[in-house]
Amino acid sequence: MPSPDARDGVVVILGTGGTIAGAAADPADNVGYTAAQRAVRSLVDAVPPLAAQRLECEQLAQLDSKDMDHATWQRLALRAAHHLARDDVAGVVATHGTDTLEETATFLHLVLAPRKPLVLVAAMRPATSLQADGPQNLLDAVRVARHPDARGVLAVLAGQVHAGDDVRKWHPYRLDAFGSGDAGPLALIEDGVLRVLRPWPRAAAVCPAALQLPVDRWPRVEIVTSHAGSDGRVVRSMVRDGVDGLVVAATGNGSVHRELEAALDEAARAGVRVWRATRCGAGAIVGGRADWPGAGALTPAKARVALLLELLAARRPA
Repeated sequence: MPSPDARDGVVVILGTGGTIAGAAADPADNVGYTAAQRAVRSLVDAVPPLAAQRLECEQLAQLDSKDMDHATWQRLALRAAHHLARDDVAGVVATHGTDTLEETATFLHLVLAPRKPLVLVAAMRPATSLQADGPQNLLDAVRVARHPDARGVLAVLAGQVHAGDDVRKWHPYRLDAFGSGDAGPLALIEDGVLRVLRPWPRAAAVCPAALQLPVDRWPRVEIVTSHAGSDGRVVRSMVRDGVDGLVVAATGNGSVHRELEAALDEAARAGVRVWRATRCGAGAIVGGRADWPGAGALTPAKARVALLLELLAARRPA
């Protein structure tokens, strides 16, 4: 049952697939499973403490999150916004795969910046696993959605609550595969109780146009990586193909191989927006070129979303 100080109202659970809904023939198989096999309603039914709670389930998509697409992002944002606007809804939980969770979290944070909690929840093991982490994560996510002070886009995994603009996947296999970089988690969930470590996120939506503009009219933004032996051929090819923005996953504190740098300079002169993000797993770019903005502490994948939405915000629906 919810704690006495929990938010009243319905928690809406939107299903998008992912490992949390995955299944394998062998319960000991944690890598050979097929993602997105279980309906969101069945995930809820597998968590007995949720039976007495006011919940609504809606199957929005059934994807392996490596295949996440812009159309699903837009649909998720629209449905989440619809439910969050309801007076009888305490918060929304969205089940998701882990591979692109940080990108979806960034998108929702920048498009919606909700005043109620919008909680992404995922799992590193399929629903059939002997180590299934999905049920506990889902229970924790509903608890966070009911917390009286929670707000904004959040992610709940392995007993931690992360802000949507900070969360990133840092390990490919471990159960505690997510972190928030230098910022650290917002809160810990300890035996069902939240221990809040820092303030809940507060932000204004920067690109509501993403809810309305058809995704085939969104800008094209790609990521290129600076590495030993880099050259500019891939950049020049993408410029010829009409790319609108490029994020370079730079080495160290935003440094870029000279051959790649020359091609990116050409792209910038041709009107392509260029941002720099660091390949490093933590930290933020300090200083550097004014004409190639640094992405701060955003990972390259998160920076791509932010640049896409910045470009999109400058467009006007027909």
